[in-house]
Amino acid sequence: MTFTIIFLIAFIASFGLRHWLSNRQMRHVAAHRDAVPAEFATQITLAEHQKAADYTMAKLRLGTLENGVSAIILIAFTLLGGLQLLNMSLLQLLGEGIAQQIALLVSIVLISGILDLPFSWYKQFHLEERFGFNRMNGRLFVSDMFKGIGIGGAIGIPLLWVILSLMEQAGDLWWFWAWAVITAFSLLMQWIFPTFIMPIFNKFQALEEGALKTQIEALLKRCDFASQGLFVMDGSKRSAHGNAFFAGMGKAKRIVFFDTLIEKLNPQEVEAVLAHELGHYKCNHIRKRLLVSFAMSFGMFALLGWISTQVWFYSDLGVTPNPNGYNGGLALALFMLVSPVFSFFFTPLSSLSSRKHEYEADGFAADKSSANDLITALVKLYQDNASTLTPDPLYTAFYSSHPPAPLRIANLKRFT
Repeated sequence: MTFTIIFLIAFIASFGLRHWLSNRQMRHVAAHRDAVPAEFATQITLAEHQKAADYTMAKLRLGTLENGVSAIILIAFTLLGGLQLLNMSLLQLLGEGIAQQIALLVSIVLISGILDLPFSWYKQFHLEERFGFNRMNGRLFVSDMFKGIGIGGAIGIPLLWVILSLMEQAGDLWWFWAWAVITAFSLLMQWIFPTFIMPIFNKFQALEEGALKTQIEALLKRCDFASQGLFVMDGSKRSAHGNAFFAGMGKAKRIVFFDTLIEKLNPQEVEAVLAHELGHYKCNHIRKRLLVSFAMSFGMFALLGWISTQVWFYSDLGVTPNPNGYNGGLALALFMLVSPVFSFFFTPLSSLSSRKHEYEADGFAADKSSANDLITALVKLYQDNASTLTPDPLYTAFYSSHPPAPLRIANLKRFT
């Protein structure tokens, strides 16, 4: 029962903290809804500022409801015996073995996905629609969903089979070999995802000849960045939000612009946004993030390797393990459900590191492109994406991967 108490304390604390931070953010945004911050007063209208405030609060309200439902699902799966019932039902149907354990994990993913489906639908076709961002129809939504399920199954089930086989046959150090497999798979996906998976969902066309391409190629030369190509993605068929990114590693790096980004920004501003993204690469942020993720997954697998052998881990979370049989999938399922409750408290560290990287990438962009162009691009993106200019400082410190708009713009002005 000791771990039950520890889990409940962490569960209540994490849920309470999420709720408190969301309420702080809503109150802070609402309190500043009727006045545009002075530094943005000449660029953003009061109506646009109020739209951003309303959009932010609408997303927070939906997020609060989602968190509440997720909390109920977690308790239902664990302390209320849902996982035990599902496990026993599949044992009766399939018997012991890896096939039953894979079925258990796939069932959890499918059940969670089904329960999340109404929220995804509401967010896309009500919330995003209400604020003018949705460009997706129901047919595309369903198509994306089934494509995601198919790809997830085609990749995930064989990977699960490998991990569960290692848990069964690789001895006490199975967790190390499982971590090595996941690490190799993650690196492989850096090439597979942009090359094979993304084109299943979106069309990519080579960036047309013209002023923008000329500027981008000159920027790449200044930054000594070799790319496989410059592409425009049809992001507009799903959303009005814009972005730019590069994907892949080594010689497979490709630069991608959302068509919505090119519509909204002039060539100089697009160049500045890309310079920021290149800054992440040139400042080794991507490599550092990969190394940190590998180190964290190493620790998580080591912990799973130990905790999966402890009877209390199962019994204190409402599950009865097979004392003489195979519990690999059961251990993975419990760990997958419970670990986010504890890892949530480390969110501010990840957010702090990410904001630091954003400042460094901005500095790189200011050096290789133009700080003024990046400022005007960011203001347009804040405006078009209805991003709040007045977030709560504590909410930002805990969650935000990017610095708040006033601080980010003020920092960029140092380079002008």
